[in-house]
Parts: sequence; C-alpha cells; structure tokens
Amino acid sequence: MLNPFVNLLAEAIHLYIWCVIAWAVMATLISFKVINGYQPVVQKIMYALNRLVDPALRPIRKFLYKIVGDLGGVDISPIVLLLLLNFISSALYTYFYNL
Repeated sequence: MLNPFVNLLAEAIHLYIWCVIAWAVMATLISFKVINGYQPVVQKIMYALNRLVDPALRPIRKFLYKIVGDLGGVDISPIVLLLLLNFISSALYTYFYNL
C-alpha cells in the first residue's frame, strides 16, 4: 500500500533538488557573466534561491572546509547536497516500500 505522506515528502525532496540545480546553474552563469547579475529579475530569482538553498549548504561548506581545506575557490557543497538528498529519497522509498 502506498503512503501518500511518503510520496509527498519524496516529491518535496525532488523539488528541492531542482532548486539546488537551478541555484548552481544561475550562480555559474552569473559568475561567467552570461547572465547580468544586476538585472532586477535575476536578483529576485537569486535572492529566492539563496534563501532556499544556502541554509542547507552552509553546514556542508563548514564540514568540507574542516575535512578537505581550501579547494582554491571550487565549491563542491552543492554536489554533496545533491548526493545526500538523493540518498535520503532512495532510503525513504526503500524503508517504506522495500523496493
């Protein structure tokens, strides 16, 4: 029997994954000056994405800095967050549905 709460939580995780991907793509495009970061629409989108993604990335960045140290300006915390979210989603389905 399918549990709607598990499906809702899994869909929220997938939606958050897309927010992290959108944040990473927009931040990369802004840093390479493909998108004008001073445009009001871009600023509003990045503000919203930063408010959604940054609280999850901040502890990962601190942990990675303690473990790995300085990577020369390369931020791998979104990759770690995406791997962690995919693991949680898979574990959620495995635990509740035994797939």
